[in-house]
Amino acid sequence: MTVSDRLEFAMELARRAGDFAHAHFKAFDLLVIESKGHQDLVSNADRDTETLMRAAIAEHWPDDGIVGEEFGRTPGTSGFDWVIDPIDGTANFVRGIPQWCVALAVAKDGEAVIGVINEPSSGELFHAVKGGGAFCNGRPIRASHATGIGEGSIGTGYSVRGSSMNIVKLIDRIVGGGGVFFRNASGALMLAYVAGGRLIGYVEEHMNSWDCVAGLLMIEEAGGVILRPDPETSLEHGARVIAGGPHVFAAIKDIADDCFRV
Repeated sequence: MTVSDRLEFAMELARRAGDFAHAHFKAFDLLVIESKGHQDLVSNADRDTETLMRAAIAEHWPDDGIVGEEFGRTPGTSGFDWVIDPIDGTANFVRGIPQWCVALAVAKDGEAVIGVINEPSSGELFHAVKGGGAFCNGRPIRASHATGIGEGSIGTGYSVRGSSMNIVKLIDRIVGGGGVFFRNASGALMLAYVAGGRLIGYVEEHMNSWDCVAGLLMIEEAGGVILRPDPETSLEHGARVIAGGPHVFAAIKDIADDCFRV
């Protein structure tokens, strides 16, 4: 079966999962919440949404592998892997902040070929297919054509896998260079915003695959530039993420390379 067959299924599954998660979001005060670590939360909605997605994939694509945030990796034999973040932005989700998304990607031999990001609170569904462009609600999107970091906002992310001093230095460099930093606690969603030209770039010292695979494909298909992850290791171990519009990527990468030396 082809990539196009999986694309239609992926978009429908992202919509279905988004509707399911959004029903929980509307009753967020009833969620059961646990901590997985510093600023790393999980709710019953995260686990139930991933369970729904895994069951649908296993039924329709039984030979495909699955990599998910909550339940790890299930190997496959087809060379295709589904990469799932059932709710990216859980810290927002459990507090009633409408900035979260369902992120879903398909990788072939470790390289992304499909990316879908559904933000139910805004009704925006972003998608991309390798060689076929990037879209929001069916309309083509393009990365920013800003020529300097002072012409827009750069998304930033931080997790305990990186150094707190490095992110402080990064923000200082962005602001000192005349730019603005942006953070909404959903890395996947911020990457979609880069693809759509709303942010001129995004930087994070380390992201897990389920947070970034879909969005990085969207940025490339929207004409942006990314630091390409290693297909041999990134699904299992994640990667450094640097992305931006075609005319500002080099400047963003210079800042990130300098700040992430330690």
